[in-house]
Amino acid sequence: MKKIILSSLVVLGLSSAAFAQAATDFASVDTDVSGGVSLAEAQLAWPDLTEEAFVAADIDANGELSAEEYDALVAAVAPAPAG
Repeated sequence: MKKIILSSLVVLGLSSAAFAQAATDFASVDTDVSGGVSLAEAQLAWPDLTEEAFVAADIDANGELSAEEYDALVAAVAPAPAG
């Protein structure tokens, strides 16, 4: 189920190219050091991130991305390695 939700993120408005250009580590995006990434923090890192894509990545629906949810989001939209 997680993979289906996360793979739909690109469809919901987060392009892989835009995400890859801005993607950074969890600690850098969690600017208030709360242990979670809010929609506002995520949109500072990825201005193209839609609320729908954020909600889809927020698996536990607590309003912020945990490190695990963040990592899953990064993995879901990262471009495949050339090769």
